[in-house]
Parts: sequence; C-alpha cells; structure tokens
Amino acid sequence: MDITAGITSLAPLHVSLILAGVRTFNASTEDNDPHGEHDCAIMTIRETRIMWKIDYYDPTMTYLSSEAADPSLTVRVLTIMLASEY
Repeated sequence: MDITAGITSLAPLHVSLILAGVRTFNASTEDNDPHGEHDCAIMTIRETRIMWKIDYYDPTMTYLSSEAADPSLTVRVLTIMLASEY
C-alpha cells in the first residue's frame, strides 16, 4: 500500500479514518467507479475528498501485469491519495 504526501500530511486520526473507509468500502457506483472495475473509487471522509486505486504489475514490478486476474503473474499495489493529487 502506498499513501501520498497529501494523505500523510493529515492528522493521524484523519488518516486512520481514511484507511478504515477504504478498507470497508463496498459502495461502487457509476459515479465513483466509472469503468466498473472496482479497482478505483473517489470518496469523501471528514470533508476530505480522496481517491484510491489498485494497479496491477508484473512480478518484477517493472511493467503492468499481462494477466491481472492471475495472482502468480500479478503484484497489486493500492494507492491512496487526495483527489486533488491525481
């Protein structure tokens, strides 16, 4: 998991609430997940608009995975950022 400088600059309690919100997120809609892949969402936590996304890399983490659904060929990386950082 990666969190950006914008997230780490927030108060520790706020960061904890953001992490908990991402961890328990289960409300994908066309508005917050426009491609319907459930690997990205935009949400607001304590008046802070955040975005999280999952990227799929090859085992060396050099290129995107050729088969994102195959865990033997894929390393998943979750990034959490302020929406303004995207």
